[in-house]
Amino acid sequence: MKKRSFRIVPILLALAFVAWQYFGSEKFVNPETGQVARVALSESQEQRLGLQSYQQVLSESKVIPSGPQADLVRRVASRLAPVTGDAARKFEWSVSLVDNPQINAFCLPGGKIVVYTGILRVTQNEAGLAAVMGHEMAHATARHGSQRMLQSKLMQTAAVGASISLADMEPQQRQATMAVLTGAAQYGAILPFSRGHELEADRIGLRYMARAGYDPREAVEFWKRMAQVGGQKPPEFASTHPADGNRVAQLQKLMPEALAEYEKATGKRLPDLN
Repeated sequence: MKKRSFRIVPILLALAFVAWQYFGSEKFVNPETGQVARVALSESQEQRLGLQSYQQVLSESKVIPSGPQADLVRRVASRLAPVTGDAARKFEWSVSLVDNPQINAFCLPGGKIVVYTGILRVTQNEAGLAAVMGHEMAHATARHGSQRMLQSKLMQTAAVGASISLADMEPQQRQATMAVLTGAAQYGAILPFSRGHELEADRIGLRYMARAGYDPREAVEFWKRMAQVGGQKPPEFASTHPADGNRVAQLQKLMPEALAEYEKATGKRLPDLN
């Protein structure tokens, strides 16, 4: 009797468990966009994890406690934090400048911000830094990390079910099939999910910097400069981030909304760019 190459029950059970994990997870409504998402951790769990990660990063880094650059970073954070609204009502904001040539900055859950000195040569001015920090703070307030943790958990469950369902296949055939399924998940779900988070953080970050009184058009200028940095980049479909050109185009589409936020917050109208 010929051995079956695929068993349906394990994958069906796995998919049922995926549904249970998803619908049993916490629901989060982003107050900035109204988007509904599911997250893996509670707010308190996220904040504990963020604090632990922040302390670890600082313990392994050369922190710059004072000076013009440190003052700049703290000033931008002090203007942005109050305008983040309900999404950050439980955050305890902290910011540190780290002596590191990497062009990088990030905000951990709970509002722990790290800025590397390397990114300051690209931000160039205070509003450019506000564009970066607003974007990173938006990742935290939108709970993107917790959303990705849930997605990873769901993918792992589905992968286990698929692996068991394919257990009777010849080893080479099984390996090839799993590779196809893994690639489909990576390019069809995981990477687009991450790129969606980047664009959402761009939109919310624009609002933050505009409310804080920074010209949101500086975000476009920053990303134009970023496009000139570094070597060859992967095509968008293979990247966690949108292509630089697409990102700039998206920011430009969002600019009327951001400028309206600026005018509402400051009572001023920005002059047209020459």
